[in-house]
Formats: sequence, structure tokens, C-alpha cells
Amino acid sequence: MLRLPNFPQIPTGRRPRKPWPPPPPLRNSATFRSSQNLQLWEASNTPIEVTSSRSAPQTARGRHVFEIAGYSLQKDGYLGVGKFIKSAAFAVGGHYWRIRFYPDVLVGEDKEYVAVFLERISETAEVKALYDFSLVNLETNQSKVVAIVKKPRVFTTLQPTWGFQKFMKKSELEGRPFLLRDRLVLECRVTVIMGAPVSESRTLCIQVPPSDLVDNLGKLLESEEGADVTFKVEDKVFHAHKIVLAMRSPVFKAELYGPMRDMNQPSITVQDMQPAVFKALLHFYL
Repeated sequence: MLRLPNFPQIPTGRRPRKPWPPPPPLRNSATFRSSQNLQLWEASNTPIEVTSSRSAPQTARGRHVFEIAGYSLQKDGYLGVGKFIKSAAFAVGGHYWRIRFYPDVLVGEDKEYVAVFLERISETAEVKALYDFSLVNLETNQSKVVAIVKKPRVFTTLQPTWGFQKFMKKSELEGRPFLLRDRLVLECRVTVIMGAPVSESRTLCIQVPPSDLVDNLGKLLESEEGADVTFKVEDKVFHAHKIVLAMRSPVFKAELYGPMRDMNQPSITVQDMQPAVFKALLHFYL
């Protein structure tokens, strides 16, 4: 047996134990809402402000094309073992750079290779940079990346050069399509990391459609679809949904899911309340 204290009741022929205030007005629609529900429903129409941010390092990029003409006159010791051919200086990211090309390397087995290095020639503080070297196919005029660094290198006054001791075997380089008419073309791409990452933020305003949850619950109550609890109020029978009532009312929660509930009771009898008031109560808890 379920008693619901402190809820307004329409007077009957019997004298109530305590005087009741006037009952709440009934609404014909299934969208009968409490003031709290109405506030939540209205708040759901408020646009949601969504912010996002993006962090990326400040960088400067540049590319330098270095043409070596008369290549045969600068290899096989003509230039001198361990000597290099240097490009003109070029600027990237506020620093000056140049390419060093070594036709003949001094060290052991490395003599089968040509070497290529990137040199920072400006006298400034240390700088971090990424770089790669390409050879130009002189038959198609397309460049092919031969060597690339995947982690930034730190160029300092004590370590101004970084590169590749074994850039390419001479036997591969000194022939078609990279060496044509005694001419070789190198390309170097440099990415200078300028400073700390910069965060950019933007704001999006998303208009949330109004919630129809209360309307849907009202229709569910009226249709009695999936109802799993029955209430008897005088000569009227009401079908409802346990979980919805327990969620909205501690009294219903204790009665339907509490330790004192009667598992074998097919229905719950409500005393001291008129059917019209109980119907309003069910809609109140939506």
C-alpha cells in the first residue's frame, strides 16, 4: 500500500486527516511539467559555446637550387681530397646558409661516396632546423629526394654544419640521369623552427534544438507501452513505468525498489487520494 504525503487532494465525502491545499491545475496535454522541468527544458534551448585550439610551431621554409657545372674537373682529387664545393649563401628564417658538396671524401670506405652538408654561416645564437637534399633528374627535370632528416638538428657556432657523409655512391651519381653534359643540380630544402609553439583558439556557437524528452515521456505514459507497474486508486487503474517514477521521486523509489517492496504484489493500492489527483501526480513526475 502506497501513501504519498503532502500532496494536494480534492476533498471527497470523507474528512481528510489533515487539511489539503487546492490541487494543482490539470492540463489536458501530456506535457504537464513541474517548474523545475520547465526551467531545464528552457535551458536546453540555450546555444552551446564550443571552443577549440590548435598548437603549431612557428617555422620558416626555403629552397635553394645549386648547380655544379664542369663536374669532371672537380672530382677524383682535382679539387683535393676532403675539399668541398660551396653554394652561394641563401637566407631562410633570418639565418644565412650554404651547401657544401664533397666530391671526394677522405675517410676509409666513405671514399666511394660523395658527401653533402648544410652549413649555417651567420653568427647568431643556436637554431633548430630540418633539411633534405634532392638530385634533379636532368632528363625529366624532376627532383628526387635522396637524404632527409626526420628530427631537428641544432646548429651552433661549435657545430655549424650537419649533413650526410654517405649521400650517394659515385657510381650512381656520375651517370644518367643525374649527371648530364658534365652538369649536376642539387636542391636543398630548409625548415627553420623559429620559436615556441603558438596556440590559436576559435569559438563556435552550436544551436541546440529544443528537447522533447518530456513530451516523449508523456506520450509513453498515455500509451502505457512498456508499463511495468500498476496503481489502483479507488475504482481507477493506472499503468506506469517504474524507472521513470523512481528517477523523479524518492517516495516512488523506496516503494518500487526499496528493501521493503513486496515482490509478489501485482499492483499498488493508493489510499486517501482521488484518481484525478493521482493522474496529475504521474504527469508531475515526468
